[in-house]
Amino acid sequence: MEDEQEIRELLRRYLERAGYSVMTTGSGAAAVRMLSEQAVQLMVLDLGLPDIDGVEVLRAAHATGQVPVVVLTARTAVEDRIRGLQLGADDYVTKPFSPTEVVLRVTAVLHRTLNSTSEPDVASFGDGRLVVDSQRHEVRWDGELLDLTPTEWGVLDALAAVPGRVYSRYELINRLRGYEFAGYERTIDSHVKNLRHKFGDDGSTVIRTVQGAGYRLELTRDR
Repeated sequence: MEDEQEIRELLRRYLERAGYSVMTTGSGAAAVRMLSEQAVQLMVLDLGLPDIDGVEVLRAAHATGQVPVVVLTARTAVEDRIRGLQLGADDYVTKPFSPTEVVLRVTAVLHRTLNSTSEPDVASFGDGRLVVDSQRHEVRWDGELLDLTPTEWGVLDALAAVPGRVYSRYELINRLRGYEFAGYERTIDSHVKNLRHKFGDDGSTVIRTVQGAGYRLELTRDR
């Protein structure tokens, strides 16, 4: 939650553009109510709220189903950052910040959180045509083991985390290589091209290009 309305709305637009469903409030008390009444998967939290200390909201998020929290604050002192992390924050962004960076950090925290749950290591998609074994870093297509490079594996693993969700080139390169590689997101195109080739004639239908946005895994995850 963010107490400055303009910043709150800016972040909402960026997060919704990235495919997330967003609820906002400038009140810490309202945020605590949301935690108890809504199925919240992650919270972006400003520690400097107008009604109650954001640390109290952080404690509530930690106690309510272990909701991951990205703390957004003007408190730059090392002691404040350490305190927030000790109280259960999963990441910490100080003002001024880039909205794109916040989105990337949210995506990274959700990715870590989803991967740390009790989800099985082996996931199948498209009625078993695609099988992704996260522990072994193995991918099978129509029963055949694909020989993927580490980067190709990383691209497919990212897309398979949320099938149907569009990932921009910028998101993919930063998940694979980190923020310092931000200028090289166009290299994702060549990796996706090579990855599609390994799926044969089905490559362009397995990984769909969304013009002006990025890529998505077109297959539905099997139940």
